[in-house]
Amino acid sequence: MRPRIAITVGDPSGIGPEVAAKAAADPRVLAVCEPILYAPSNGARFAPGVLSAEAGRAAHDVIVRAVSDAMDGTVQAVATAPVNKEAFRLAGLEWTGHTDLLAHLTGAPRVAMMFYSDRLMVVLATVHIVLAEVPASLTQERVQATIALTAEAVPRFTKVPPRIAVAGLNPHAGEHGLFGTEEDRVIAPAIAACRARGVDVSGPYPADTVFVRATRGEFDVVVACYHDQGLIPVKLLAFGQAVNVTLGLPIVRTSVDHGTAFDIAGKGVADPQSMIAAVLLAARLARSA
Repeated sequence: MRPRIAITVGDPSGIGPEVAAKAAADPRVLAVCEPILYAPSNGARFAPGVLSAEAGRAAHDVIVRAVSDAMDGTVQAVATAPVNKEAFRLAGLEWTGHTDLLAHLTGAPRVAMMFYSDRLMVVLATVHIVLAEVPASLTQERVQATIALTAEAVPRFTKVPPRIAVAGLNPHAGEHGLFGTEEDRVIAPAIAACRARGVDVSGPYPADTVFVRATRGEFDVVVACYHDQGLIPVKLLAFGQAVNVTLGLPIVRTSVDHGTAFDIAGKGVADPQSMIAAVLLAARLARSA
């Protein structure tokens, strides 16, 4: 039996409605699941490419409906089109995006953002925070929890216990304290604690080479310290094919690897490939759950 997959349209003023509709109609999607579009009510109208509080609130409400249906089993997974973080803020919402909103809606105590592609998998220890705040946010507890979530979730993708590499925060992974101490004080102890529990994890490795090593087959997944450190290599290698997966949720949730693209919204030219990939992966994960 094909799983039912909720496809949310994201910010209705962005390209989400277009790529969601294209994905729902794609033969590859229809072959493996029953896609169900979740959109604002038919009477709602949103101007393409226009940032607004109304669009932010509408996107939020659609996500709430889809997650509720996933929690009660009406659908077996949720694949989300992109929301706009500024629109969320204009709407007075406290969430910075999907990840923290989904954790709140599902009651998940700890979540992590993973980007999946055939060439590289990356999990982020911190996500949407100011770069200057990353060192203080990168606690041993956070790094340990991210490694643990990665070890638990990634076997669903690789079918074997994953070889996890952890990237260093500083140049040359700190060079034994010469360029920073976070590696010795925080990251290495977190790795040691996880290894003591049987997790195949190593590092911290210099971030300028660890992703290359992973793509050559030395590691199955890399834990990155912050948003751009992890997403630059993924998007360089697989932009448009990578899928955002939220680890730690009691439901399956996937998403696209791009934003709302207001500049091309409403023009009918948005590429749906990442949305299609997100739905296909959601269906695969739903069948293996």
